[in-house]
Amino acid sequence: MYKTKYLVVFLLSSVSIFAQNFSGRVLNENKLPIENVYVYNLSSYSHTHTDIHGAFSLENTTVGDRIEFGILGYQKRVITITRQQLDSKQTIELENKVFVLDELELNKQIDPIQTIVKMDLAKNPVNSSQQILQKVPGLFIGQHAGGGKAEQIFLRGFDIDHGTDLSLTVDGMPVNMVSHAHGQGYSDLHFLIPETIQKISFGKGPYYASKGDFNTAGYVDFKTKTALTQNAINVGFGQFNTFRTLGLFKLLDGSNSENAFAAIEYLATDGFVESPQNFNRINLFTKYTSYLKDNSRLSITASHFTSRWDASGQIPERAVNAGNITRFGTIDDTEGGETSRSNINLQHNATLANDTEIQTNIFYTNYQFLLFSNFTFFLDDPINGDQIKQAENRDIFGFNTQFTKSGAWQNAPVSLTAGTGLRTDIVKNNELSHTLNRKQVLNPIQLGDINQTNYYAFVNTQIDLGKFTISPALRLDYMKFLYNDALAALYSSKAKSQVIVNPKLNITYRANEHLQWFVKSGIGFHSNDTRVVVNQTQNKTLPRAYGVDFGTIWKPTPRLLLNTALWYLLSEEEFVYVGDAGIVEPSGESQRYGLDLSLRYQLTDWLYFDSDATFTKARSLESVSGQDYIPLAPDLTVTGGLSLTNYHNFSGGIRYRYLGDRAANEDNSIIAKGYFVSDANINYQLNKSLNIGLSIENIFDTVWNETQFATESRLQNEINSVEEIHFTPGTPFSAKVAINYTF
Repeated sequence: MYKTKYLVVFLLSSVSIFAQNFSGRVLNENKLPIENVYVYNLSSYSHTHTDIHGAFSLENTTVGDRIEFGILGYQKRVITITRQQLDSKQTIELENKVFVLDELELNKQIDPIQTIVKMDLAKNPVNSSQQILQKVPGLFIGQHAGGGKAEQIFLRGFDIDHGTDLSLTVDGMPVNMVSHAHGQGYSDLHFLIPETIQKISFGKGPYYASKGDFNTAGYVDFKTKTALTQNAINVGFGQFNTFRTLGLFKLLDGSNSENAFAAIEYLATDGFVESPQNFNRINLFTKYTSYLKDNSRLSITASHFTSRWDASGQIPERAVNAGNITRFGTIDDTEGGETSRSNINLQHNATLANDTEIQTNIFYTNYQFLLFSNFTFFLDDPINGDQIKQAENRDIFGFNTQFTKSGAWQNAPVSLTAGTGLRTDIVKNNELSHTLNRKQVLNPIQLGDINQTNYYAFVNTQIDLGKFTISPALRLDYMKFLYNDALAALYSSKAKSQVIVNPKLNITYRANEHLQWFVKSGIGFHSNDTRVVVNQTQNKTLPRAYGVDFGTIWKPTPRLLLNTALWYLLSEEEFVYVGDAGIVEPSGESQRYGLDLSLRYQLTDWLYFDSDATFTKARSLESVSGQDYIPLAPDLTVTGGLSLTNYHNFSGGIRYRYLGDRAANEDNSIIAKGYFVSDANINYQLNKSLNIGLSIENIFDTVWNETQFATESRLQNEINSVEEIHFTPGTPFSAKVAINYTF
């Protein structure tokens, strides 16, 4: 009996001696943690990933095991475990290296598609706010109001306007503005300084439980840096009186596990149009991050952005064809606006002892908006013109909390993520008025206060069955709409609320280390404008979108990666916002289906090619054939380019984008013309601190229309109105020189 007991004790102690957890942190050369590093035991084939603190814990590790640490953008490192390393937490440091596609191993990435975007960002750094969204494969943008207005977005057969069907966030803060004065989902990303971006995450379709309102065509999340590696000053000059300067400054250098930095950006330009834009924008951004002793991270971000501009507006083709104005002329140059946004965001991330991660952010935003537009010239008011004013003053309060628990179910690794959050918008003086010369209010059309609240909760389970990963999910949203009409004769509060529950199911099949198949399915939604919801009960409050994707991620050779997806999306309701009337016109059910193609090819260690194409058919389901086109829905988009990285101190590239001809009205009798435009940039590193760069937009000086609309308008000398294409011209050939100094 005693011998048996001694044997059991010996065996148990042997297990503890020879099979233990190997744990520690992975840092970069600047002593900052690296997230999602693949930690792989080459001896037992067990693996894990580092968390947001760079921490890892690898089970069943014994003395003599060889452990590999790897992530794209860093030199791989392999160590052999010693007794001393098992007995204490280790700090592993990885060296930076140039991104090379050869090193992307599909079976060692949490999400290969997100890794591809990370590679694209490294190969082609963003240096203007207009380029931020263009990093999303297949996404197009257009500007049509002097650079100060939010961009028009195109994705997967959607003319998303300014964000109706694309959910956008920055560090957990919402960008989309619900019940906005200019349009539902209005998303102005100009408050984000491009050089502060650390990571861009995206997903196409309504398949993600953590995403709610506006996530129908997809979502894009931006994460800002937690620290700077060095200080920088950038000064750039270009044609059309264009000037940009940027300062990035470290306030704390990481000692005592604290980092802080500040950034300031100023941009001014008159633009290429005949009537100067007088555009200027200033951005301030600061962030403090502390790694606390309880294995948590705390970040506090504060930012402010303000902008003002004049705009030439959209011009009718007939005025240009008749020679009354040039392509860069204007009918009403009193358009323009002002906007500002101030943000405070508190983020806390913690890893608990029971393999649970908690992420929380609490945010506040104050937002001001003022816009003057004239789409129809003298159609409604032949004396004073049809200029309108849209304005609002908005406060946004909210929080997001997400819990992730790792475990096992019948020996299969399981990850459970649950989240909850709240967003409240309090909008004062949401206004639409008929004005004259940006000064006189001729007729108030709409004026009132909006209070809109969205509470949500979701749960997502990821079950790893070896070759298969199954992820079922469920999301609940509660929406409350309230409106006080200031133009009503008697005071009244109109309110409505609704609950919506949407399921999701995603499946991934890893055929081998070079090929993955996936099926994504789910239901999403976008909310309607509060003013419409409380006044027009026949319209849908939260119309759903039903989607499915089937595709592959394939790496046939070490230097070639292909991503394809066949997809279908059914929308219960299309929204068309009529700005000069202050109404949302419902246009019934619609369907879109198509094919996405992505290609990444590493020609050499310093030369990288990427291209993305989307083929789409978008049609209304409540119109007869031939009358069922969805205006401005793109049929074909292609983007891509060739990137040069660190070749004899040179870097840069050439980018191209193609948008095909598309219907501008329901019967395809008016066509919005497509275009092919190319841009280029080249940079030279003079020494360790000094870099000089040249960027050129529209290198072939293509004549193109950036945004186009089928609009009915009347000029001052016309008796009858005309419906035809109204457009804003695309940028002609233009050059800018920038000098960047780091210290």
